[in-house]
Amino acid sequence: MTTISPEDVRRVVAQVVQATLAQAGAPASDPGGDGVFASMDAAVTAADAAYRAYLDCSLKDRARFVQVIRDVALKPEHLEHMARATVEETGMGNVADKIAKNRAAASFTPGTEDLITQAWSGDDGLTTVEISPYGVVGAITPTTNPTETVINNAIGMLAAGNAVVFSPHPRATKVTHWLIRELNRGLADAGAPPNLITTVTEPSIENTNAMIGHKLVRMLVATGGPGIVKAVLTSGKKAIGAGAGNPPALVDTTADIVKAAKDIVDGASFDNNLPCTAEKEVLAVAGIADLLKFEMLKHGAYELRDAALIARLADLVVDGRHAVTDWVGKDATAILAAIGVDAPAGTRLVIAEVPFDHPFVRVELMMPVLPIVRVRDLAEGMDKAVIAEHGNRHTAIMHSADVNALTKLAKRIQTTIFVKNGPSYAGIGIGGEGYCTFTIAGPTGEGLTSAKNFARSRRCVLVGGLNVR
Repeated sequence: MTTISPEDVRRVVAQVVQATLAQAGAPASDPGGDGVFASMDAAVTAADAAYRAYLDCSLKDRARFVQVIRDVALKPEHLEHMARATVEETGMGNVADKIAKNRAAASFTPGTEDLITQAWSGDDGLTTVEISPYGVVGAITPTTNPTETVINNAIGMLAAGNAVVFSPHPRATKVTHWLIRELNRGLADAGAPPNLITTVTEPSIENTNAMIGHKLVRMLVATGGPGIVKAVLTSGKKAIGAGAGNPPALVDTTADIVKAAKDIVDGASFDNNLPCTAEKEVLAVAGIADLLKFEMLKHGAYELRDAALIARLADLVVDGRHAVTDWVGKDATAILAAIGVDAPAGTRLVIAEVPFDHPFVRVELMMPVLPIVRVRDLAEGMDKAVIAEHGNRHTAIMHSADVNALTKLAKRIQTTIFVKNGPSYAGIGIGGEGYCTFTIAGPTGEGLTSAKNFARSRRCVLVGGLNVR
């Protein structure tokens, strides 16, 4: 009797998928590589065919394909390329921190182990709740974390059994295309159905809207600003929204000030303050404010004390209720040079003591400019922290040795991430316990997303059987 190897089966599946695409009128991948299509309709159609073939793959296959994504992303030359190419294309962030972010996304994003089955057995039989895929997921990725989000989402979404269509930010097109092609090549070599990960040649608002409205897209995941989150939440489809933040860092008189100063500089300067989780303003109780600033200067902070220079900086980087895009994610030294300040080597962060109503506090700057607000006492600090966070329920940080105070602020501010006595990035699994994610769903409440969030719960009931108790 002749047997057919798994590799032969996968080749046949790939041929069937390509034939299905041809019959549907969808072109194959463009000549530049796998998974990149000229139109959103073609990208979605290809992903849908891939998903249907993927249904025949086992859970072990899924785990193997997830490992491929990890392996491709973690190649040292790929980590280096992604970081440098992203900084070059977007003009934001720094290479070393982007390498760390991509490594964390590839290493610490949960895979199929996140899909846990529930079961009940009793006199009436056996009931299980299984985690099942949606189908084609439409994922919108930001310019701030383009490759990190693709790696993170691709692992979780494919682990859950889905195919995914990415709509990247236009300012991160080249590096996103490169990554998707590399991932698809690795998946093809492992025998995965082609086009489990797709995108379009020319990302645009029009293509994003076409993806949102496409009948074959069953779930939407938006990682970005409030506008794009609102668009997916009003689509009528299952949607996960990961929106903006304005994380406050509160420091009280019981804190380890030396450690708090280093943690805050490390967190607020990480990738030039691009993560939405990063410290965006500091509220320092008056008794320790001067010592905190003094210690921050030892770790790469540069303090602006001249009111005229602070005003000049505000004019440069803030436009009404928004940060000036040209300065988002830029180096601290470049920002200071633009206002005529020659910063010393090693400067990572600009700090300035300002009143609470200052634009630096109100606006999510997403650049290494950190306002410090002096508050009378802990109570005032908590009040102002809640106001400064704007109700985004994204991230907050507090440095304190008072467990009761930590508990009180956590309850009052109700953020998705609450980091105690550490840098902000500990909250996304970099230097803190827990898994990594770059899609933090505050608006829709899923929190730090993983594979289980990209899947449906389905109850299977067997009446009167398999109860052996």
